[in-house]
Amino acid sequence: MKQRTAQVRWEERMQTPLLVLAAAFALAYAVPIVAPGADGWVHTLCTAVEWVVWGAFAVDYLVRLALAPSRWLFVRSHPLDLLAVVLPLLRPLRLLRVVSTLLLVGRRARMAPQITLTTYVAGAVVGLMMFGSLAVLHVERDAPDGNIKTLGDAVWWSFTTMTTVGYGDHAPTTGLGRLLAVGLMISGIALLGVVTANIAAWFISRFERDDAEERRQTALLEALTAEVKALRAQVTALSQSSESSDSGATGASVPTGTAGEGTGAAGMGSVPTPAGPPDESAVRG
Repeated sequence: MKQRTAQVRWEERMQTPLLVLAAAFALAYAVPIVAPGADGWVHTLCTAVEWVVWGAFAVDYLVRLALAPSRWLFVRSHPLDLLAVVLPLLRPLRLLRVVSTLLLVGRRARMAPQITLTTYVAGAVVGLMMFGSLAVLHVERDAPDGNIKTLGDAVWWSFTTMTTVGYGDHAPTTGLGRLLAVGLMISGIALLGVVTANIAAWFISRFERDDAEERRQTALLEALTAEVKALRAQVTALSQSSESSDSGATGASVPTGTAGEGTGAAGMGSVPTPAGPPDESAVRG
C-alpha cells in the first residue's frame, strides 16, 4: 500500500474545516449585497469574517506549499489557489476565492463514485451560479446604464449565461461585469460538461457491468455444455465396451454347445440298434 505524504494528510484533515469556513465566507459575502441597508455592525462583522476566511485559506496554502515534495511543481499545479490568496481582498475579486471552495469539493470527490461525483459537481454549479449572481449584482446595481438591479435579475442572468443561452434581456454594461460574465461562461461550460460526462460515464459503466455479467454467464454455459459433451462421450464409450464384452461372452458359449450336441449325436450313433425279427430260414433250419 502506497504511503500517504504529509501534504495529503494535511489536505484530508483540513477539508471539513475549510468547507465550513467557505460556507461562512459565502454568507458573509452575500449579506451586504442582498441587504445593503443593514446595520453597520452587520457589515463590519461580515468584513471581519471575510478577512478571517481569507487568512485561513492563505495559511492552508502556505502549509501545503511547505509540505509539498516539490514546491515549484506545487505552485505550477495550483495557480488558482495562488490567485485566490495573492489578489487583494476587493469586493469584485472576492469571487476568486470561490475557486478554492470548488477545488476543495474537487479534492473530496476525486475518488468518489460516479453518482457522488456528479452530486458534488452539480453543487459546485449551483454555488458558482449564486456567487456569480451576487458579484454581478454588486457591480451592476449602481451602474447608470445597468439593467441588473435585483437578485432575481442577477440569478436569471447567471443561469442563461452559464448555459450559454444568452437571451439578452439582461446583460452587464460595465467592464468588470463583462469580465465576470466571461469567467462565468467558461466555468459554467466546464462544470456542466463535467456533469454530462459523469452521467454518461455512469451509464457506460452500468452497461459494461451488464456485458461482463452476460459474458460470464455465457462462458459458464459453454463450460457446462463442454462438460455435458464429455460426459456423453464417456457414457457412449462405456456402452460400447459393455456391448463388446457381452458379444464376446456369447461367442464363446456357442461353440461349446455345438460340440456337446455333436458328441451327443456320436453317442447316439454308437448305441446298438435293436435286433430285428429272426430270419425265417434260420428258424426253419
